[in-house]
Amino acid sequence: MQITVAETVGLEGRAGFYEGTGALRDMVQNHILQLLALVAMEPPASYDATAIRDEKVKVLRALRLIAPEESVTGQYTAGAIAGQAVPGYADELGHSSPTETFVAIKAHLDNWRWKGVPFYLRSGKRMPERVTEIIVQFHRVPHSIFAARGARTEPNRLVIGIQPEENITLSLMAKVPGLDRDGLRLRPVPLDIRMADAFAGSTRRIAYERLLLDLIEGDQTLFVRRDEVEAQWDWIDGIRASWADHGVTPKAYTAGSWGPSAAIALAERDGVTWHE
Repeated sequence: MQITVAETVGLEGRAGFYEGTGALRDMVQNHILQLLALVAMEPPASYDATAIRDEKVKVLRALRLIAPEESVTGQYTAGAIAGQAVPGYADELGHSSPTETFVAIKAHLDNWRWKGVPFYLRSGKRMPERVTEIIVQFHRVPHSIFAARGARTEPNRLVIGIQPEENITLSLMAKVPGLDRDGLRLRPVPLDIRMADAFAGSTRRIAYERLLLDLIEGDQTLFVRRDEVEAQWDWIDGIRASWADHGVTPKAYTAGSWGPSAAIALAERDGVTWHE
């Protein structure tokens, strides 16, 4: 499972806030953990605010405190975004700083459904593109009946895009048409659901419009409950304490890249690649 929340912007006039916050507390504590809770929670008994938030809290309380080697922090240096030169974080700030603008984490949920399944989380500023997405990587089939015919299978993958466009893509292995005299071939075939096309004609609403209307009507389903917030901060504070104990400092990465090379290694040592 992968969750990415990437931004192309830098400080954008928020230096005072961001310097005292950093990527972990700015994005992971709320945005990424809410996405994790929604995708990993058990089906609620009913479409009710209390039932839904009860299941989300169970997920957040099942988060295991990460080991020191299961996280990477970074801070962007000068580079280019969309062909335009941009300054580094320290340049924008006017002085050096230990604040992280990027974080990648290998998280675990200690419960029956997700035991042994790693969750790779990352968020950063000055990334190559603005994107928020959830990647569900399915297990590889234990035995392929096509291997003897020279075909190589890849695990199916579900991609849930949230920003900049809402879409769902299910990548399935399919046989390449042909006579197969030189061997049978398989390749991933994407099945796309573009929300704008699937619901053409519907009036699209911005997220805050929905939230403000729910607030007026007293619907708390999409709002975070106090015990959710406490569970989120318990996990985040544990990570920050571990960073302090082990002297973790941000690694430099060039603006316009996908973060420090150590973040790539975080996933690749498990045989996983970030979806980009």
